[in-house]
Amino acid sequence: MIDPLAEVVTLLQPSAGYSKLVAGAGPWRVSRSEAGHPFYCVVLEGASLLQMDGRETIELRAGDFVLVPDAYGVAMSSVVPVAPDAPESMPVALAPGEFRIGNLEGPVDLRMLAGHCSFGSPDAALLVSLLPQLVHVRGEPRFAILVQLVRDEFQNQRPGREVILAHLLEVLLIEALRSTAALPDAPGLVRGLADERLAATIRLMHESPTRAWTVAQLAKEAALSRSAFFERFSRAIGLAPMEYLTRWRMALAKNMLRKGGVGIAEIAERVGYGSASAFSVAFARHVGLPPARYAREPSA
Repeated sequence: MIDPLAEVVTLLQPSAGYSKLVAGAGPWRVSRSEAGHPFYCVVLEGASLLQMDGRETIELRAGDFVLVPDAYGVAMSSVVPVAPDAPESMPVALAPGEFRIGNLEGPVDLRMLAGHCSFGSPDAALLVSLLPQLVHVRGEPRFAILVQLVRDEFQNQRPGREVILAHLLEVLLIEALRSTAALPDAPGLVRGLADERLAATIRLMHESPTRAWTVAQLAKEAALSRSAFFERFSRAIGLAPMEYLTRWRMALAKNMLRKGGVGIAEIAERVGYGSASAFSVAFARHVGLPPARYAREPSA
């Protein structure tokens, strides 16, 4: 029996590499605009506001967990209104890994654990593109238990504290990814892996991107008719099978171009294209830049 959670963890390899405890008081606002640095936040006490480009503002409450897999244009602020012309707040370090933001005096009205996580998979670019832009978990009993454990570890300076916190945060990340499978209006990789027949075809595409796959071949591997497979895959993943395969191939190509040292002809062969010219056309159509230019501008 396929375990979709194990598949996601194996493919994505999430880890919580850095975190800090932030205490807030009064009005404050911070923003971040770095792309490619997954961001997460656990609200331990109080509340705050989260703003993302193109989305409505969300009020985060105690016990909430937020994961932004590809953080860009993210801002957080106090529930207390901040003047539009107020400068951005600068966190003040109180101790290693602990910061104060907003008023430095007076009672604290927010405690949260925030930080960056990383995805160790070489195909993380594809997997992140198939996750929701924002994973917001609220009211889950399992999360409440995990958040309480995190809170307890921060409040008590016990031996092994950093190791325990790192593992607890990784469990929170995994639980957040798993929670997306239960959202009927959120197609994506997790939902696809939850379907045993689709999971088999996803693995094959990942294992053999150079193979000249067709919808008919993949449908046969899934033991479904061509039309049934196409509809089922598209509904679960949010992409048609060949579009998914193309994204996977382009994610591999992007990684190789970023790392350098591999010629375009070799990259084309590694991602299933018969010639460098065919690959270049497909890459430019998908990414918006020809491969050689992308290699010079990997942040594009």
